[in-house]
Amino acid sequence: MQLRPHQSKALEAMARTSKGQIIVPTGGGKTLVAIQDAIREFDKGWKTIVVVAPRLLLAEQLCSEYMEVIREKYKYVQVMHVHSGDTKYFSTTKPVEIAEWCKFSKGRKIIFTTYHSLHRIQQSYAHVDTIYFDEAHNSVRKNFIPSVEYFSMYAERSYFFTATPKHSLTPFKVGMNEPDIFGQVICNVPAPKLVDQGYILPPKVKVYKSDIRQKDEITFDVECNQIMDNIDDHNTKKILVCAKSTKQITGLVSYDKFLDELAWRGYTCMYITSKTGAVIDGEKVTRDEFFNVLSAWGQDPDKKFVVLHHSILAEGINVKGLEAVLFLRSMDYIGISQTIGRVIRKGGKDKTHGLVCIPVYSKVGISTARRVQAVVDTVFERGEPAISVVRK
Repeated sequence: MQLRPHQSKALEAMARTSKGQIIVPTGGGKTLVAIQDAIREFDKGWKTIVVVAPRLLLAEQLCSEYMEVIREKYKYVQVMHVHSGDTKYFSTTKPVEIAEWCKFSKGRKIIFTTYHSLHRIQQSYAHVDTIYFDEAHNSVRKNFIPSVEYFSMYAERSYFFTATPKHSLTPFKVGMNEPDIFGQVICNVPAPKLVDQGYILPPKVKVYKSDIRQKDEITFDVECNQIMDNIDDHNTKKILVCAKSTKQITGLVSYDKFLDELAWRGYTCMYITSKTGAVIDGEKVTRDEFFNVLSAWGQDPDKKFVVLHHSILAEGINVKGLEAVLFLRSMDYIGISQTIGRVIRKGGKDKTHGLVCIPVYSKVGISTARRVQAVVDTVFERGEPAISVVRK
């Protein structure tokens, strides 16, 4: 598989050092860099590689992406999952079983886990040759740091991939600016470079101002109209809506006018939350079915849909074809940057930018609009990563 120049640069940096951070904008192909590094390590012989993800869904997605490429060269690779989710591969969270699998499974081995379950591998005392931390800004959480630090110290090689580093200016909390754990930044790819080279698209921010003056005036009818205005004003076919809560999502999809307005315009409604599960056009489906349909519809130039979520789709999950995102909730800089990354991936020939919409009324939405613009200015104008800083 042909690597882009910035991916080759990252791969070369990993060959020169055994620990470090790879900072690449969302949509820049960080995963393929890690996959090619894994293949290069497998070329050397029997190695044990660990891939760490922030969510079960992302662990499963990463597994599919890794194995699709790796098995083109190595048909027989032992795979284990260490988390509580469903998978077709052997899976356990018991340290004894992890240790036995690592001891008795012969050949090249790869383990997919989450930050929540990484300590189980630590407790197994399994030898790890290389470990990749995906969406590594998650690794600085207080309950994750002990196992992250352990593998940073005892794995032969450790790499931290993110578009949005998280730093700390207080001695009481660990940030990715702690070189003993996270190493130095060995590759930093600026977003404007990827835009200029045609690998990702620039975002376009649109702020909608409303006459509403009180927060309690915001009703499902108002929120419905905001989504319809987004559709009508920009003729966007594939829209991601970031809702404030599961309650807001269930309220909207229970509101007849919302569904009727979408249907009249030829749109399908789909949503996914940890509480409701995955739903497409009123029918509950498995998560695998949801993402398979979402992927297929994203690549269908004629399909129109609105997908609502609270946080599941904000990070890491590869959703193709999204054209616009509508913020109905506030987020931190990392969340905003990650969410914008969902809509700046290249699409059809008519897609020239990723549309980012924020409704503003009275004081509601103003802080979100300012944060969104600050992220766009930092990442896409100045070419710097959207670093989140913990100050106290």
